Amino acid sequence: MFAALDDSAPAEPQCPSCGEPALHGTNLAGRYRCVNCLRRFELRSGCPNCGAHSTIARMSNTADVACRSCGASMLQAI
Repeated sequence: MFAALDDSAPAEPQCPSCGEPALHGTNLAGRYRCVNCLRRFELRSGCPNCGAHSTIARMSNTADVACRSCGASMLQAI
C-alpha cells in the first residue's frame, strides 16, 4: 500500500556551527541557512581544510557539501 522510505536518499547536511541536520538551501545557488542556529553558509569550490578544488558541476548536487579529498565541510560561514 505505502512505498517504503529509501534509506539511501541523502539526508539534510549538518550545520558546521551547531551540528544539527538543519541546513536548508536558500534562493541563491550554493547558499544555506541553518534553521536551528540561523547562521548562513556558502558552499565553496575550494576546500578550506586541504585546499583541494572542485568544479562548479560538482556543486550542482546540493546535498554533497563534503570535500572529496579529505571529507571536511566545504561550507564557509558568511
